[in-house]
Amino acid sequence: MPADHSRGPAEPTVRDAISAPDATGRPRRTTRRFPLFTRDTARPEGGGRAAPRDAPAPARQWPMLAVLSAVAIGLLMTALDVFRYGTLLVGVALLAASAMRWTLPGVGMLAVRSRFTDIVTYGILGLAIVLLSLMAQPHPLLEIPFLKDTLHFTVDK
Repeated sequence: MPADHSRGPAEPTVRDAISAPDATGRPRRTTRRFPLFTRDTARPEGGGRAAPRDAPAPARQWPMLAVLSAVAIGLLMTALDVFRYGTLLVGVALLAASAMRWTLPGVGMLAVRSRFTDIVTYGILGLAIVLLSLMAQPHPLLEIPFLKDTLHFTVDK
């Protein structure tokens, strides 16, 4: 049966995915590719408030405040010459930030990048600081034998 052109143009066929209309009201084509130039910043996953909007500001950002408080106490301990335990507390605070970012749906300002990137970044930095604080001299709590051999190999002539 031929198309009836007396009623106007036929309904357009959509071949590509479309999204919300642009400023002129026309539907925009979407693509799964990242744009060549970034025009804005997407809100990170889990970047919402950690408490309802009507809660006071400190309660809405409790994950970030908990991590910052632990880091501040660790830095104070380091300044007061309790180096090993101060740096250990800083590393544990970053590991806790990684765990909170993984488990909690909303972490407030603790969400900086995507969930995966935040978890990996906080985790690697926290683990590195914990390991370095355990290997700090004098009397390290953790000794890795091949590091001592590597140091003697590189320093000896």
